[in-house]
Amino acid sequence: MKLRFLSAALALCAAMAPVTSSLAQSYPAKPITLNVPYPAGGPTDVLARTLANVMEKNLKQAMVVDNVAGAGGTVGAAKVARAPADGYTILLHNLGMATSPTLYRKMPYNTEDLVPVGIVATVPMVLLARNGLPAKTLAELVSYIKANPSKINMGHSGIGSAAHLCGLLLQSTLQAKVTTVAYRGAGLAMTDLMTGQIDIMCEQVSSSASFVNTGRVKAYAVTGKQHLPILAKVPTFAEAGFPKVDVGVWHGLYAPKGTPSDVIERLSASLTEALRDAELQRKFTELTAVTAAPAESKPEPLRKLQAAEMERWAPIIKAAAEYAD
Repeated sequence: MKLRFLSAALALCAAMAPVTSSLAQSYPAKPITLNVPYPAGGPTDVLARTLANVMEKNLKQAMVVDNVAGAGGTVGAAKVARAPADGYTILLHNLGMATSPTLYRKMPYNTEDLVPVGIVATVPMVLLARNGLPAKTLAELVSYIKANPSKINMGHSGIGSAAHLCGLLLQSTLQAKVTTVAYRGAGLAMTDLMTGQIDIMCEQVSSSASFVNTGRVKAYAVTGKQHLPILAKVPTFAEAGFPKVDVGVWHGLYAPKGTPSDVIERLSASLTEALRDAELQRKFTELTAVTAAPAESKPEPLRKLQAAEMERWAPIIKAAAEYAD
């Protein structure tokens, strides 16, 4: 009886193996949904749509971008984590993948529920202000904040967003508290900054440089070690005297845990091919995004980056909580 049961079990496993292999070999056989856990029009969404337009060409299947925003990206990430592990629902997320476990006491998914496909790009950030704010330089802004702690409102695009994290780091570094205002997306926060409803905000350069260059908002400093051609007159935080304020917003592709390794490899290969595309590189450069190198567009580099960022941000978030609402 036991031998018959064992033989039947082995036969079942053998029968299932070709199915999995066949799935991977025929992948993709239908459109793929690329989930973006932030609103349409934001910096992560713009990167995702640019990438999807190229990846769908080499995958020979449509790649549909689905915006599922909320709770700093955790709602959209949870949707992908619960999706079938077949490669037809994937996620483009940013450094929020590494910071959410510290920011939220309870999340709707575990970080282990999503497996890495590869790094896509990194985007610097810029500290912005409404035009009517008296401070002309970052040093003057710091002095103004410390002299008027209850008068400065700092907007961000949601708890756990890159803008929120940049604000936490800024307040912790400056040892200065401001009143924070959370929005459901960068676009809404930017609108209120331009109309003077809030005073300052951190935002990815990709979605804010045009507003600076057209004079609708002003910029104090950018993250990173080099000047940005698109914001040539704006100093780095290091040049402005605050080298510890450095937030590079990396973006990566993820798939649900359990996705066949062959499918992950196919997606990673497609990502690598897409990042070599000249038109994509041109558009990423326009967005001030630094395109990942071919060696980075693989699962292991993204896994290592996420682990390192989790270790880096945990103490920063805990320390910054003293200065944030």
